[in-house]
Amino acid sequence: MSRSLFATMFKNKAKTVISFTLGSIFYLSLVIWLYPSVADSEAFDTMFKELPEGLMSAFGFNEGINSLSGFVAGEYYGLLFIIILLIYCVTTATQLIVRLVDQGSMAYLLSSGLSRSKIAMTQIAVILLGLIFIIVVTTISGVVGADIFIEEDNFNAANFVELNIVTFLLFFVISSYCFLFSCLFNDEKKTLSIAGGLSFVFFAVDMVSKISDKLDWMQNFTIFSTFKATEIAQGTVNIIPICIGLGVAGIILYSVAVFIFNKRDLPL
Repeated sequence: MSRSLFATMFKNKAKTVISFTLGSIFYLSLVIWLYPSVADSEAFDTMFKELPEGLMSAFGFNEGINSLSGFVAGEYYGLLFIIILLIYCVTTATQLIVRLVDQGSMAYLLSSGLSRSKIAMTQIAVILLGLIFIIVVTTISGVVGADIFIEEDNFNAANFVELNIVTFLLFFVISSYCFLFSCLFNDEKKTLSIAGGLSFVFFAVDMVSKISDKLDWMQNFTIFSTFKATEIAQGTVNIIPICIGLGVAGIILYSVAVFIFNKRDLPL
């Protein structure tokens, strides 16, 4: 890894990482702050009971809103946080290689004596450090926010940490295939459309598969089927096999991306 390149690239991405982190803190704090009002509201309770079971399951509320952990998992980790991290991973991972190729900057980097492997590994470190920063700060904000805003002891911090570990590994994989596309193509817009389109399809398929038992088979075609936010937050899922599977998948995809980048012809 090149320290100088890493410092330059991470500095360029710092504002983006901070923006996503602040947005995550704001929305998570808002969800936690609203929980007592929602939990004590008969109107909300009636509304949730009247919603179709499939729709409740799709948004992670199939277990109701009896605890802060379940509410945060369904309301924030079931949709908003997923969207925030998807945007970050897709836009950042697809830019780190293909933008340099598309704009001609890659030729300059290679002429400076940096190897392709060193460039690729440095760019991987940039996106993963940003992802770690967003998730770690979000985790701390959730634990602190629950302590500040919630009087009842119905928030399991350990399960919340596990939820964030799985969240990181899920987006470790998503960022890896986005980075792979960045190493495959020369056009930034094409890469962004393919990586973003595939991620949107995965997310949409996961949502649809939860609406009806007849559509369960669709979960075999989306990476989001490994992410059972509500169940993880409630401690009813063994996350070790999930973590191992996601970790191995991400490592393989990143390794393939570096290999392809080393072997392919680049435009001068």
